[in-house]
Amino acid sequence: MMTSSEVRNAFLNFFQARGHAIVPSAPIVVKNDPTLMFTNAGMNQFKDYFLGNKPAPNSRIADTQKCLRVSGKHNDLEEVGVDTYHHTMFEMLGNWSFGDYFKEEAIAWAWELMTDIYKLDQSRLYVTVFGGDEADGLSADVEAENLWKKHIDPSRIIRCSKKDNFWEMGDTGPCGSCSEIHMDLRSDEDRAKVDGKSLVNADDPQVIELWNLVFMEFNRMSDGSLKELPAKHVDTGMGLERVVRAIALQSSNYDTDLFQSTISKLEELCGLPYGKDEKTDIAFRVIADHIRALAFCIADGQLPSNTGAGYVIRRILRRAVRYGYSFLNLSEPFLHQLIAGLANRFAEVFPELNQQADFVGNVVQQEESTFLRTLNIGLDKLGKLFESEEVREIGGATAFELYDTFGFPIDLTMLIASERCATVDLKGFEAELQKQKDRSRSDAVKSTGDWVIMKADDVQEFIGYDHLNADVVITRYREMEAKGKTTIQAVFNLTPFYGESGGQVGDTGTLTGEDGTEIHVVDTQKENDLIIHLLNKLPENTGQKFHATVNRERRMSIARNHSATHLMHSALREVLGDHVAQKGSLVDDKKLRFDFSHFQKPNDEELMRIEHRVNQKIREGIELWEDRSMPYDQAIAKGVTALFGEKYGDLVRVVVFDETYSMELCGGTHVSNTAHIGGFKFTAESSVAAGVRRVEAITGEAYEAYINSRFQLLDTISEKLGHPQDILKQLDHILTSNKNMEHQLEVMNQMQMDAEVNRLKGQIKEVNGVNCIVGQAEVADAGLLKTLAFRLKDEVPNLAAVVAANFSGTPSIAVMFSDDVWKANNWNAGQLVREWGKAIKGGGGGQPFFAQAGGKDASGIEEVLRMAEELLTKEG
Repeated sequence: MMTSSEVRNAFLNFFQARGHAIVPSAPIVVKNDPTLMFTNAGMNQFKDYFLGNKPAPNSRIADTQKCLRVSGKHNDLEEVGVDTYHHTMFEMLGNWSFGDYFKEEAIAWAWELMTDIYKLDQSRLYVTVFGGDEADGLSADVEAENLWKKHIDPSRIIRCSKKDNFWEMGDTGPCGSCSEIHMDLRSDEDRAKVDGKSLVNADDPQVIELWNLVFMEFNRMSDGSLKELPAKHVDTGMGLERVVRAIALQSSNYDTDLFQSTISKLEELCGLPYGKDEKTDIAFRVIADHIRALAFCIADGQLPSNTGAGYVIRRILRRAVRYGYSFLNLSEPFLHQLIAGLANRFAEVFPELNQQADFVGNVVQQEESTFLRTLNIGLDKLGKLFESEEVREIGGATAFELYDTFGFPIDLTMLIASERCATVDLKGFEAELQKQKDRSRSDAVKSTGDWVIMKADDVQEFIGYDHLNADVVITRYREMEAKGKTTIQAVFNLTPFYGESGGQVGDTGTLTGEDGTEIHVVDTQKENDLIIHLLNKLPENTGQKFHATVNRERRMSIARNHSATHLMHSALREVLGDHVAQKGSLVDDKKLRFDFSHFQKPNDEELMRIEHRVNQKIREGIELWEDRSMPYDQAIAKGVTALFGEKYGDLVRVVVFDETYSMELCGGTHVSNTAHIGGFKFTAESSVAAGVRRVEAITGEAYEAYINSRFQLLDTISEKLGHPQDILKQLDHILTSNKNMEHQLEVMNQMQMDAEVNRLKGQIKEVNGVNCIVGQAEVADAGLLKTLAFRLKDEVPNLAAVVAANFSGTPSIAVMFSDDVWKANNWNAGQLVREWGKAIKGGGGGQPFFAQAGGKDASGIEEVLRMAEELLTKEG
């Protein structure tokens, strides 16, 4: 039986021997494609080749790609782990042809690999082909069908609909028919009862798709029509997890060596066996799947957060923790203990995880701890819900809040409810869940028109390192509508505008036409490697020449901040240690922001040393040295800093400020001399996640304005203090005096509180064994009124107290009962203050034993006390 490593290597060696260049996996986290958060298919990193934005460096390529899917067909996050063959993170083995071979070679090689190399049982294999689609005017793929007949019995070839056998990149873009290889992994007994052919594409967990061969030959236009591509391409994808299972004839992907060591570690941690109970088995599978997604995404630079891709990671982690908590009795952080084994298992193929195993483990552990605290808060909230009133049903909105805010799976809420003889409004919960999905969907909806091609131009040249203006022509444009706003996207033959990437924001500026028309470039973005200019409107004459001008002042501010970021990165490593690595950045014209790995808060002295070092390098006036086309391997050998989670080409740009100090791979814009940065000052330092710190800083004019403002503030303070010779000494004197006065005030308040407590205790009326107090207190605020009520409860047994106060025209009520009193009399302080609060034109609430209300009309206090007297002193 082949191991997963042997299966992977056999695939890559097979295609390398057939002229394919083997390329590394792209990061699982997508950086420069606004249409994607995560790599969800092997072809993502090659989109520009399919779209014609740039030529492919090799016409034949193969790789294994880290992918993540959490939505779409069969990939709803809540379903992963329930079955045995779908995953969040998976490895996609793929081979590509860019205008080289097509169906014949792709089909022949696929069959050869499956049957000769992997030795799959041919009697268990089926293939599907596209059966045609009338709406698109496409006939069945007879060509592929006839090619398959050379290798497999025709009875095992199945024509399928467009839904299953026509692949599309999205609503628009390259697409084409596809052909899939499926395998029946059922027992011989089951195969004899039901023909496997009838179960292909029928969601049977034992009759699964292994390999999809896509024959890309069309371009889907925005109006839904199809146009032939200039060249035909092949794009194939095979899930490693499934093919390893198929070779071993196993019934579950989770039975393979890709998951079994993780499951064994989980068995050790929880003390429960895998394979004995379906509920706990699902939990094992969920965790074994999710830990892979978490580890690789964090290693590639995506930290858990509350928005975007970070929110997806947080959801995955919380789902894993929930399953461990609910079904495996794991109430302490445990996921982080799975990282080391995972990193070791993938060290050969994906070394970035092994190199950052400690960092990834710390991030995961901190997230786990935080979420477990949140879970406990949710449990308390649910407990209080049952304590405060008689609950027969938990509302849908409450169940959704528990799910969305506190991470409660609906089945956990239902379990707790059933223990209290209550139900859950499932319809209401589903309605709230659907609302959230609809909101997310509407936020993400973008309508993009087709590119209008003005001029054929395969390569767009970026000249912005050397020039801030240029004469350009528009080579293509399109309209994009998002949230009701229409924007024009345009591509030029060459451009001085920098497209947002690598943490640096995009340039802005103007386009001036030959006819005098001025168009504003409001932003510049990158879609993969295509630089797209966002225009405020479309020029009437799009075919004329334009003079493109970058906003120079803004660009220079950005360059100052970017170059300062490089100097600061080196200074951080000098002062804090070589373990410091960049984990995120933002460079704009206002400030720089930098996230980095470090497991404790830098102290003030360390931050001052870093600031001093950066400013020292600024004063040295170091000239920028760059190499715009250094081979990647040569750059790494020279000690140039590369970032985890970035995809680099064979040739890279190296930015150097003193070879002994700062050398980084970088595509951003920089100052030509560090002296142009002007100065550097930290403005903030904080924590982003476990083991990740964030600093913010300013340079240039912002630095100068900041320093001036601090001196002005110092002058103002000195003036208000009467220009003392020693400002600090004077401030210390004032603070000490204030502290003494605060202490004296506290003593006076305590004396007043004691007097009020004793006065009110003197007004006690005993009714039916209850010590009733109804009266008005002289206290300074609502906080002291609450303190007074709790003092009375501590000092008076069997208490029923209603105390009011008037704070300079603002009334307040406090109601306090001893526990045995409110229960025996069926009184509820929260309900009472809501009712009595109307008399003072206000309201409030609280618990059955204590509640407070505030209002606007102090004249109603007398009525409140009358109602309280009537209730409490009524003879039972």
